[in-house]
Amino acid sequence: MIHIVLFEPEIHQNTGNIMRTCVALGATLHLIKPLGFSLEDKYLKRSALDYIAHLNMHIYENYQEFQEKNKGAIFYLTRYGKQNYAQINFKDIEEDIYLVFGKESTGIDKKILANNLDRCYRIPTTEKVRSINLANAAALVSYEVYRQKGFPGLSFVEPEIYKGKDFLDQFKDEGDNDNNN
Repeated sequence: MIHIVLFEPEIHQNTGNIMRTCVALGATLHLIKPLGFSLEDKYLKRSALDYIAHLNMHIYENYQEFQEKNKGAIFYLTRYGKQNYAQINFKDIEEDIYLVFGKESTGIDKKILANNLDRCYRIPTTEKVRSINLANAAALVSYEVYRQKGFPGLSFVEPEIYKGKDFLDQFKDEGDNDNNN
């Protein structure tokens, strides 16, 4: 199982988008306080849409409580990581995987990172930016975990409860070929 952990998130839109990503993957979301917003925030609910009802989420008063209640393979995603996240072999990890992302302004507590340097990973960027958006980072790395594991439990076609895998067939013109846009 994959877990996305947000250390003291500050921006409700990012957290709402990550909530939606968690539901899309069947991942569990962990929020470590303090939060920079209320979970009752109408904007948070807007970015999470109606998916929030399907979200498996846990909230912790602090990082210590999170550590006490969760065991598994923990990976810290930080601009200070000296290793590339793509180097991680998630495929062979059988225990729960926790991807820890820091708050938007200052990231994960530097003492936590310093005491776990061997588990700190970076998403490569140019020198023009410090890091990428939190919601994008969480989606990028969590989908890499699922890619390496063969996307377990995920649908490769549009589910029938929505439009269905053959939805686009109705828009085909008779005699059209694949070269037409």
